[in-house]
Amino acid sequence: MRARVVLRLPEGREPLVTEGSFEPSPADPAGAAMRSTGVVIAAVVLVALSWLALAVAPDPDLDGAAGDEDGSGPRVSLPSELAGFRPDLAWLPDDPMLGFEEIPAGRFAMGSDPGRDSLSFNVEWWGNGRVQGQPNLSTFYMARYEVTVAQYAAFLNASGHPVLDPKAVQAPPDHPVTWVAWTDAIAYADWLDGELRTRADAGDLDPVVAGLLQDGWRVTLPSEAQWEKAARGADGRIYPWGDTPEPGFANYRARGTARVGSFDCPPCAHGLADMSGNVWEWTISPYQPYPFTDTDDGETMRSEALWVMRGGSFGDAEQMIRTANRGGADPGARRPFIGFRVAFVPD
Repeated sequence: MRARVVLRLPEGREPLVTEGSFEPSPADPAGAAMRSTGVVIAAVVLVALSWLALAVAPDPDLDGAAGDEDGSGPRVSLPSELAGFRPDLAWLPDDPMLGFEEIPAGRFAMGSDPGRDSLSFNVEWWGNGRVQGQPNLSTFYMARYEVTVAQYAAFLNASGHPVLDPKAVQAPPDHPVTWVAWTDAIAYADWLDGELRTRADAGDLDPVVAGLLQDGWRVTLPSEAQWEKAARGADGRIYPWGDTPEPGFANYRARGTARVGSFDCPPCAHGLADMSGNVWEWTISPYQPYPFTDTDDGETMRSEALWVMRGGSFGDAEQMIRTANRGGADPGARRPFIGFRVAFVPD
């Protein structure tokens, strides 16, 4: 796999540009974690701006690697049951809101204040004043968990979406799906939105969920601002649980992914799990310098090479799993440390 990576390294070191191969061995999870850390430990520099990102190219060798010659892929076997999830409804969490947690409307502190967070990167500052922004967001819902292997497999089985890398469905069914591109994440969200509408029409959903769908709400990837507000709450905390690292609350500095929700975190904002660590999470937002705005996303999507991902991964250190940290990748990138979660948003 050919990948060109531009890194902004910690203070005192020069940016590093590398181009080479990336092929972690399934028998070497430690090596995969080390590569994950190395690739996502800093910022991509685009044009004349210092941007935090990971610039990776899609791998043409993976196309059609699984299943038939047309890349349609095999159907995926699933267990008969999985504790806490509904096999009859796309393996979503077994509760009335299907695992979606409400994120209240209002302003929140976005980005970093280097006076408070000494680990912040300059791409987290809103302008030369090294300040934070205060976006005002409408109410939305965020999935409590990252999309699991079982949920993604249900999508593959029902939709016939291509399995362009079989490793995407080889982890345990209750682990986050990985080896998925931004385009795969968008396709999953669109499919789930349609599936929920069908089930709502059949009277199978809780009245609250059905009512939101009827009012035009939809399932999609969260924007960068929605992701950060969900992760840090309204009080601007550095990590989802507070301002200091807590190894017991998240899967980081580890050798691989963990079962979603397996790190119990009572103080984490909005009751969400794994917003730090486990896997980087795709967002709907193209990578742009702050101040954040989504008013020109449609315009920039036609030209931007990178899409924002958030949260850090299992192989990363404390600096990379902060709620304000920004990563980015080519929309076709598939890696063992990149996954996603979905949001339920007003149209």
